[in-house]
Amino acid sequence: MLNWINLIILIISTTLMAFFYVKSVGPAALEQKIGLKAYARCAYYRITASIFELIGIINYTLYFFFPIAFPIPQFFIWDYSISMVLSIVILIPSLYIMLKGLKDAGREALFPDKEHTLYKGIYEKIRHPQALGEAFIWWSIALILNSPFLFLYSIVWFPLFYWFCKAEENDLILRYGEPYNDYKRRIGMFFPKRKK
Repeated sequence: MLNWINLIILIISTTLMAFFYVKSVGPAALEQKIGLKAYARCAYYRITASIFELIGIINYTLYFFFPIAFPIPQFFIWDYSISMVLSIVILIPSLYIMLKGLKDAGREALFPDKEHTLYKGIYEKIRHPQALGEAFIWWSIALILNSPFLFLYSIVWFPLFYWFCKAEENDLILRYGEPYNDYKRRIGMFFPKRKK
């Protein structure tokens, strides 16, 4: 019974994380409706999304102890050391990219600010380093927990993070206008563009 409750909470927390995150990346659109308090409201949404994401990580961990008997193996068929090596190979660059994005975004990563200018640092190479790193970290967690089910479930994060990025970009165009469109033409969404 606990296994099904955990899975249901995982699905609900994933859904609520997505809902609040998409709401958090729209301060310029919300500002047109409620004024400058939109930025504080979006920070609240972002923190709420982060809480649901943390609940998702807890659910992943609990799944290790309370798995569901799906018609797939509970653990990967290879030795656990292979899962750990694969996890580390994924985790190190993903964590670096995500943390570099957080550092270069500064306070804006959690607290949208109308006065914030376009980013520097890693954002001169790719537009969404935090999303890129974070999407792959879910696979790393699934590998650490040695769970084929969680590895498959982690696929859901890729379209979700793409959706988050598209929603954010629509708002950034509203917020910054043509300079952001120019930035999009120069800089790749998840991977650097080749110089012409």
